[in-house]
Amino acid sequence: VQLQASGGGLAQTGGSLRLSCAASGFTFDDYHIGWFRQAPGKERDLVATLRSGRDANYGDSVSGRFTIFRDNAKNTVYLQMNSLKPEDTAVYYCYAKVEGAAYWGQGTLVTVSS
Repeated sequence: VQLQASGGGLAQTGGSLRLSCAASGFTFDDYHIGWFRQAPGKERDLVATLRSGRDANYGDSVSGRFTIFRDNAKNTVYLQMNSLKPEDTAVYYCYAKVEGAAYWGQGTLVTVSS
């Protein structure tokens, strides 16, 4: 299982960014896939996860601002982040749970300036 995240960078408060995670090594549309984030000095927290046939699951702090969606043909999951806030600054990790095991991408840094 490999997860390759991209799309992080610098945004201003109120701006938008889109993250991408290209997955390989498993049947993409059968498993949980999504995003977590970790801010400096804090634990890794749920951002959003998705599984085929089920509603997306969002962390409370991003619900209504972020949208997770997938393109099964490209084995890619996306995170559209709108109305960004400085507190969204973190390293964002792509995540997949495959046959009971958790896998993580390398992380991509998102910085939101005030």
